[in-house]
Amino acid sequence: MNEATDNKTSNGKKNLLIYAHYYAPDTASTGQILQELAEGMTDTFNITVICAVPSYLGTVDDKYKTQKFYFEELNGVKIVRIRVPEFDKTKGKSRIKNILSYFFGAMRATFKTGKQHYVFTISQPPILGGLLGVWGKWIKRAKLIYNIQDFNPEQTMSVGYTHNKAVLGLMMWLDKFSCKRSNLIITVGRDLGETIEKRFSNKRKVPKYTIINNWINETEIYPLEPDNEKVAEFKKKYNLTDKFVFMYSGNIGLYYDLEGLIKVIEKFQGTKTPDGREVTFAFVGAGSVLDKLVIYTREHQMTNVVFIPYQDKSDLNYSLNAGDVHFCMNAKGIKGVSCPSKFYGLAAAGKPVLGVLEKGSEVRCLIEEIGCGLVVEPGDYAGVEDEIRWFIENSNSDELKQMGEKNRKYLVENLTEKVSVEKYKRAILEL
Repeated sequence: MNEATDNKTSNGKKNLLIYAHYYAPDTASTGQILQELAEGMTDTFNITVICAVPSYLGTVDDKYKTQKFYFEELNGVKIVRIRVPEFDKTKGKSRIKNILSYFFGAMRATFKTGKQHYVFTISQPPILGGLLGVWGKWIKRAKLIYNIQDFNPEQTMSVGYTHNKAVLGLMMWLDKFSCKRSNLIITVGRDLGETIEKRFSNKRKVPKYTIINNWINETEIYPLEPDNEKVAEFKKKYNLTDKFVFMYSGNIGLYYDLEGLIKVIEKFQGTKTPDGREVTFAFVGAGSVLDKLVIYTREHQMTNVVFIPYQDKSDLNYSLNAGDVHFCMNAKGIKGVSCPSKFYGLAAAGKPVLGVLEKGSEVRCLIEEIGCGLVVEPGDYAGVEDEIRWFIENSNSDELKQMGEKNRKYLVENLTEKVSVEKYKRAILEL
């Protein structure tokens, strides 16, 4: 493929530029969502994506270390990949260097994408994602759509990552600047919509926004029988055969209070279900907190925990189906700030959910409305313990199966990729 400057509108479709820190084949949830969104809109727009070279786990393949930019095409989407340095997720300076390399590289790459009618950006990296959108709008004289998956600095404040008032104040000013200059903000939950309203005390100055839920492709993630060959292989590989499995699947990072959860899990060492199955807790994924969890389990000689690496998208259905109950968690203070997209995969797989989520948050509202699991407030560790115990005691009951069936049914009717992507297309075309 030649440089993306050959982007034309001779096919009658308008051009849409997407800034995506991570994109396929990276395993970041936002990258997967953006891939599905981009590919789902190719019938309506000519799509170009500016992203980092595959690097979500911190490493960069040798083939992406020699040039500043790489021009590719994937499933009808033009891609401009930016070379970034490798990084260590546990070291702040290393991550910042990586993020800034993407940010400034994306600014330069914008000039390589030809005429654009729309610019679509996402709230990752924090603050910088919005600023990239404003830059693209200015350079391309295009309409800006700002997709806010996570609010910052609110997310930073909620986990105490920094208490520097000057830094937090600057972050807030910059992201409000991005919001004000957006032609449309799209966010992913009712509580996140409330945050937009709160940011602007003068109601007349609230930017135009709409709410569109995230989704999952229900044809790729779906319920499988426990004796399915691939599921059985996954269980055997990670020593989960004939066990009752609580699973956490996704980013093992700062915003989920997994360090609090691991202390609760410790109390269930040696626990068995009424029919004699061992109770095991599986963490599938990677992130900045993973090493702390591994160290804790070793120091406390915990034998009821298994750590499993990120699964390829092609294997995700088997790993999700290997869990009997899935955790869906956010740390306290995340309500209105972030929405755990992992819920949609759990719903697609038809699994019951133990939600550790604040009252009024989008996914907790969904769990309660659907009746697909149990919920407890973040920080209520005694409550988490009680709900884990309930699932264990009822492991053979029809109630768990019914929870999973309700989850799948609701997703198929309301939260599919097709439904949400169509909403995105309509919202953009109406600008």
